[in-house]
Amino acid sequence: MTNATETADVVIIGGGVMGCSIACNLAITANTHGLRRIVLLERDTLGSGSTGRSSAAIRMHYYSTAVNAEMAWRSLHIYRNFADIIGGDCGYVPTGYLVFAGPDDVDAFRVNIAIQQSVGVITDIISPTDAAGLAPGFAVSDAAAIAYEPYSGHADASATAYAYATRARAEGVSIRLQTPAAAIETGADGSRVTAVNTAAGARIETPLAVVATGPWSPAFLQSHDIDAPLVATRHEVLHFRRPLDAVPYHPGGADISNRIYFRPEGRELTLVGNGNHSDVVHDPDVFAQRASPSFIQDVWQRLARRIPPMADAELAAGYAGLYTNTPDSHPIIDRVDGVDGLYLCTGFSGHGFKLSPMVGLLMAELIANGEAVTMDISPLRLSRFAEGALNNTGYDYDVLA
Repeated sequence: MTNATETADVVIIGGGVMGCSIACNLAITANTHGLRRIVLLERDTLGSGSTGRSSAAIRMHYYSTAVNAEMAWRSLHIYRNFADIIGGDCGYVPTGYLVFAGPDDVDAFRVNIAIQQSVGVITDIISPTDAAGLAPGFAVSDAAAIAYEPYSGHADASATAYAYATRARAEGVSIRLQTPAAAIETGADGSRVTAVNTAAGARIETPLAVVATGPWSPAFLQSHDIDAPLVATRHEVLHFRRPLDAVPYHPGGADISNRIYFRPEGRELTLVGNGNHSDVVHDPDVFAQRASPSFIQDVWQRLARRIPPMADAELAAGYAGLYTNTPDSHPIIDRVDGVDGLYLCTGFSGHGFKLSPMVGLLMAELIANGEAVTMDISPLRLSRFAEGALNNTGYDYDVLA
């Protein structure tokens, strides 16, 4: 039996980059909405889940929906000015971003570029000659179309989470590490949030709870009889030490034809993954965390098709992390109908890090104002699955992490 030990205005469950961004944004705006007592519960250490194993790419090229492209574009502004807006160092490195399309993808590719441009994204289709100048050693002649984003790049996912957490603490947020949430109480009739209980037996009375638990979301929500179509999946990432004489540098990018994404890592490494190659994980506490030999061989060959000198690269490291997938590969950012005060922020399908600055802001608006005001997030509502109103992905972009 738990005992009431404290109260909070908001309890955020999950200390990855999403939970930290939400806590920080709520705290920064506390004077406007009065939600001052903010508690963040993290089951382990900050960023120890999907955040710590993120590829941390920052790019705008998204599905044929404006909502993700706009969130990514607005997030890029924050990443580029992170020290001034949030404080600390997110590790943003602008490399530019190339996307290679195959013949079957060209029509959808052009439509998507137009949608991205419509929300302000600076991107365009460039010539193979221009692509070759941006990416020495790349094979470009076989691509049916190539898009380029000059301001995209990557950052440090763990550093970003810590920077948000540091600012949140400075604004008065209480962050509890190694404090798993056991349950959300919803009163006798189940209609409203009344408390959050921890696994250690503490009870925090609160009218507002945010579930930002990444791959732990499916089981956590099911235990509360909340129907959300979420599946945790395992994805592998490799680091190769590239031949610097042939590939001295390169931008980040994705290759739809060869189904890989890549970016530089430091001075001499290339990070590469295949976002659509996955295995379902039923227990996020138990999964193979090393790269498999079959994956290494397959992805290495795919990478060498786009960057031929990488056939002579040296494998430096490999690891696996978890995505939290929805049927349309778009996140759920919403309140839960029928349970006043309960909010969900999950299901980012491998694309969350690059969106996290805006997600934190939008969630803060949703919680404080009852709706997001900076942009329309109705396409990300939980009810879309029951309504059959899934977001149209245009073509298979799961490769783009």
